[in-house]
Amino acid sequence: MKIKNFALIALAALSAACSKPKEETPKFDYNVDKFADIEILRYQVPGFEDLSLQQKKLVYYLTEAALWGRDILWDQNCAVNLQLRPVLEEIYTTYPGDKDSADWRAFDQYTKQVWFGNGIHHHYSMDKFVPGFSQEFFTDQMQRIGVEPDAQAELTQIVFNPNLYAKRVNQADGVDLVTTSACNYYAPGITEAEVEKFYNAMRDPKDATPISYGLNSRLAKDNKGKLYEQVYKIDGLYGPQIQKIVENLTEAEKYAENEAQRQTIQLLIDYYTSGDLRTFDEYSIAWADDTASQVDFINGFIENYGDPLGRKGAWESIVNFKNEEASHRTEVLSQNAQWFEDNGPIDARFKKPNVKGVSAKVITAAILAGDSYPSTPIGINLPNADWIRAAHGSKSVTLENITEAYDQASHGNGFNEEFVIDEPTRQLMDDYLFITDNLHTDLHECLGHGSGQLLPGISTDALKAHGSTLEEARADLFALYYLADPKLLELGLLDNPDAYKAEYYKYILNGMMTQLMRIEPGKDIEEAHMRNRKLIAEWCYEQGKPNNVIELIDRDGKTYIQINDYQQLRQLFGQLLGEIQRIKSEGDYEAGRNLVETYAVKVDPALHQQVLDRYAKLSIAPYKGFVNPIYTPVIDSNGEITDIAVDYTEDYPTQMLRYSHDYSISNEK
Repeated sequence: MKIKNFALIALAALSAACSKPKEETPKFDYNVDKFADIEILRYQVPGFEDLSLQQKKLVYYLTEAALWGRDILWDQNCAVNLQLRPVLEEIYTTYPGDKDSADWRAFDQYTKQVWFGNGIHHHYSMDKFVPGFSQEFFTDQMQRIGVEPDAQAELTQIVFNPNLYAKRVNQADGVDLVTTSACNYYAPGITEAEVEKFYNAMRDPKDATPISYGLNSRLAKDNKGKLYEQVYKIDGLYGPQIQKIVENLTEAEKYAENEAQRQTIQLLIDYYTSGDLRTFDEYSIAWADDTASQVDFINGFIENYGDPLGRKGAWESIVNFKNEEASHRTEVLSQNAQWFEDNGPIDARFKKPNVKGVSAKVITAAILAGDSYPSTPIGINLPNADWIRAAHGSKSVTLENITEAYDQASHGNGFNEEFVIDEPTRQLMDDYLFITDNLHTDLHECLGHGSGQLLPGISTDALKAHGSTLEEARADLFALYYLADPKLLELGLLDNPDAYKAEYYKYILNGMMTQLMRIEPGKDIEEAHMRNRKLIAEWCYEQGKPNNVIELIDRDGKTYIQINDYQQLRQLFGQLLGEIQRIKSEGDYEAGRNLVETYAVKVDPALHQQVLDRYAKLSIAPYKGFVNPIYTPVIDSNGEITDIAVDYTEDYPTQMLRYSHDYSISNEK
């Protein structure tokens, strides 16, 4: 079942009195571009036209605040990104040569990859992009546009030297994760041990409400070798960009829907002004408490996947408004949060006796920005601080217009026919995967991340580099376990007791096999979400072997997944959930590390190659991302905004070039 608000748009037919055949406007075109391993899509923003003018103005200024943070993320990802990007874009827009040549086609692809990765590294594998054009071509083009010789030499090394800035985030076991990562959260020469010592000295183990030490700063070293933080704030690092964000937040505040939202925006402005993480906590609490506003947003230094130590926050923003109809299911889940907490397969010591402030909704994304663009999450649960979750609750959202775009764009791509074992399973997935996939996201974000509690004195950073993987696994296992629970039928969220099997099958298939299409031959799995899925699938496969719960079937040289006992698989999900909750609650780093390194990292090369070969026949891009709509104020003769127009027609290069021109401080006059 799909939410009717997200059906493809078709205009009314011609008048019945007309003798001409009926005509309809073309369906919404979700597909925009395809290159390398990436497909670019569009998403619709249904319901925007029904917002009040005040709400539309609020959305507009929040989107402007979102777009002004773009260059912050580019610089966070790698210190050379903003040095290279204008050179690539100048070549791209002024190239006078043959655009059918091999060098140009390779340059076109490389530039599009850099845009998509918000820098020179792949957004998922974290490896530096490999240029397919020649060094001579690049040098000739730099000379043509007037790049100085010294800069030419430096940029050539950046692009062509595979050992320079090789890995944005390194998660390999047994190496210094800071010195081997190219991200720009730590100045050159700083070691992992120095970082740990610096932040451990700040932490008070008796503090029950600790700030997120280091979240909004770059760690640097002075000329005497002493470490210090360069804080992200108006008069600090990224000050000019943050000033633009604040200017637009100030405008947005004028159109706040209520006093709670106005105060939330003001706290965010205060935080950007001072850089004080206590103020960020105040903002986070106020944001989580505001459940009445229809328009909502995230904006700031939030997720820490881009930091090899899981501490620094990447800049991101999503602006959205509530999908009232679709939010029914998330509201039902949040209303029953205590039941789910009480009935989980985890030790009673780790359960919250009183679940507080769990709010959840389905949203329509209006803009994606920073670390949520062009690749974006489909669900969000914030705040991240465990003590805020415990004391004040959290807010969860599912981006259903994004999941709808994914779903619509994948129709007829041949995936199910190639990888799903039989027709009954394919039919079950056709009937129920959309709703169970969305319910999995709802449970993961709404309840999973907010479930459980740490034992007294346990640091949120105790699991170190493996923390992100284990936290995502914990939330996924929570969702998987409850997706098969009769409670969902009782609550009216599913209408078939076998519906959960569609998500179970897809999850195991993806974790064991099909996500491998995103990995280059010979490489390990490094991204936290991919590690999480492999950990769960491989652990369940190994633990279920005595009873043949999950079976690998060979048919004419092709491997298929067969699940022989779905209920026992559910019990395995529950067992692993209990263990990972224990690991987090007790801060058992070694047990967590052992799980990740045993089940989540290494790849079977023969199975990997088979998956790549089978995917190659389908021409399915492993990764998808989006272009944003354009929001333009409609201004009357008195200079007043009378409406905000939405346009979906911008293509991928045009949007990237426009963002670089319109939202870069270097272009300000």
